[in-house]
Amino acid sequence: MNKLPRIVTGPRGPLLIGIVIGVGALVLLRAANHYTSTDSFCESCHIHPQATSSWRLSTHYSGTSGTVTHCIECHLPPGGIGYISEKARLGVKDVFGKLFKDESRFNWEEKSLLENAVTHTFRDACLECHKNLFPLELSKEGEEAHLHYTQQEDRLRCINCHLHVGHFDPSAGGAIEFGLVTTEVREIYTEPAVVDHFEDYTEYIPGSSVRFEMVAIQGGTFTMGSPESEHYRGSDEGPTRGVTISPFWMGKAEVTWDEFETWYRQTAGEGRTDTRQLSVRSDPDIDAVTGATPPYGAPDQGWGKGGRPAITMTYHAATEYCKWLSRVTGKKYRLPTEAEWEHACRGGSSDPYFFEGDPRDYSEKRLWNRLFGRNTSGIDPYVIYSGNSGGKSQMPSEVMPNPFGLLNMSGNVRELCLDWYAANAYALYPEGATVLDPRGPASGTEHVIRGGSFRSDAARVRSATRDHTRHDAWLMTDPQIPKSIWWYSDCIDVGFRVVCEYEEEGTG
Repeated sequence: MNKLPRIVTGPRGPLLIGIVIGVGALVLLRAANHYTSTDSFCESCHIHPQATSSWRLSTHYSGTSGTVTHCIECHLPPGGIGYISEKARLGVKDVFGKLFKDESRFNWEEKSLLENAVTHTFRDACLECHKNLFPLELSKEGEEAHLHYTQQEDRLRCINCHLHVGHFDPSAGGAIEFGLVTTEVREIYTEPAVVDHFEDYTEYIPGSSVRFEMVAIQGGTFTMGSPESEHYRGSDEGPTRGVTISPFWMGKAEVTWDEFETWYRQTAGEGRTDTRQLSVRSDPDIDAVTGATPPYGAPDQGWGKGGRPAITMTYHAATEYCKWLSRVTGKKYRLPTEAEWEHACRGGSSDPYFFEGDPRDYSEKRLWNRLFGRNTSGIDPYVIYSGNSGGKSQMPSEVMPNPFGLLNMSGNVRELCLDWYAANAYALYPEGATVLDPRGPASGTEHVIRGGSFRSDAARVRSATRDHTRHDAWLMTDPQIPKSIWWYSDCIDVGFRVVCEYEEEGTG
């Protein structure tokens, strides 16, 4: 009689079956983890093909050592629970993007900016490969930078300085060309503009081929600040106060790279030093005109200079530019006061914008707009902001002027003002009275910034929006000792425009 095969029974049977299933599951999970960790798998889900092409051109792929740094080695923690959870999160996000997002609308340049890139890289991943921060071949500048990093590990990330090592950006070069003539050779002006009447004029910078437009801003009375009913109003935008402004001229657009580089070149030999850091902070009214030291990196971020607004300069650099411009033209140029700026921006309007529209209809802060889209046809012609900038500054000619004839008052780059910043500045002015040409608090630690920028949501380009410099924080990445008094290493969307004081006797 044939015997049936013996079937494992008893308490050990289920245990052995469980072990077999568990081992099989582990093998499958390991194989799945390996497959989903390959570069080819990452490329299959990403909706931005530039990621692959720029990686293959980077030092992480085409380095001198021949070592290839793969996707997961930068974009996932080096191991542990963090690796598993982050991989699951990114996997869901990338699959969703592949299935539901329009690849043609993806802005690789904008997503490559530092504030976005830091969310996709990990400090531990960098240090997993770069354990020795002071190799023998490290340059002197590199030693200074890495020493600075070791002293600020809790506040700095490797990517602050090495943003493009994993994804090559041909436009993100150094500052070698800064200060050289970038415009075509034209007529060299020998005299500044002669102004006999209060009207628009074109200023000429002697010794250069650079000129710029100044707009005559009529004086008047307006309500400074925003009412409590205004959507997205900041707490420092009130209480509202009546303000009367005297006439003045204002730059039609923000100071351009052509203008700023002219100052840089013409003051090349005039006291370039960074040893006055402390004295400048305590005494910003030093009379001497000095020239800036070279920037540590590429101040234009590789976007191009010329007619684009100049950025990354400090408040000190902006005021030195105004002193120099006053000297070479014989006029009184300076930064605008906060009150002058808001009067000029409003262009006679008391609404949130100088054009028609409700901030709720344009803002991405509103959930409805994020889910169902928004009609921005009312704001796009007038403002360069996050909704239409492509993640970088644009030429002034891209927008239409406000009622006073000024370009980009609300956006493109935020603008430095003369005043010290105080959250309660308006409360310092008497209630029920009209203040004549206010200049803000008598002292402070930071200066006022007005307007929005190419990075700003529509809610932050309202005429009453206020902000302030963050001097120390914006120099965090700068490894120099002492830090530069001329260039911010960590702020790429602040510039300035000039005003010229009006005197009834004439300013010719």
